[in-house]
Amino acid sequence: MDQSEEEEKVLRIQLRTDCPCKSKVPYNDCCRPYHTGKAQPATAELLMRARYSAYFFRRADYLCDSHHPDTREPDLKKQLEETLPELNWVYLKVHTVSKGGADDKKGKVEFTVRYYMDNELEEMTEHSRFRRSKGKWKYYDDKG
Repeated sequence: MDQSEEEEKVLRIQLRTDCPCKSKVPYNDCCRPYHTGKAQPATAELLMRARYSAYFFRRADYLCDSHHPDTREPDLKKQLEETLPELNWVYLKVHTVSKGGADDKKGKVEFTVRYYMDNELEEMTEHSRFRRSKGKWKYYDDKG
């Protein structure tokens, strides 16, 4: 099996498998439309979940595009491409959501993630802030 056949096989499995964002919906019907640009998350929580799935699938482009331009570092994509292969994401739990609805301009989401780095299980709880930019939800920072 050559590399393109292997990649297609992996994609078919991803499309049928429950989304990593823990929605209990297949990835194809959940975060993939956001990752491919066919849809936009309607809420801050949906964006946070789509970003988690992007970390899971190592989608640096989506993580850059969904980061607010006011707080996005110029070399973010390079940083992500260097660090994403070292991390294996295994857990997401959303604790609280404040604002961030379809009609809001700002929102906050508190969540916990777990991931393996260098074969060690790490855990991080974050209070993320989200803001709209040109009508679309974007990750702003973790200062919430």
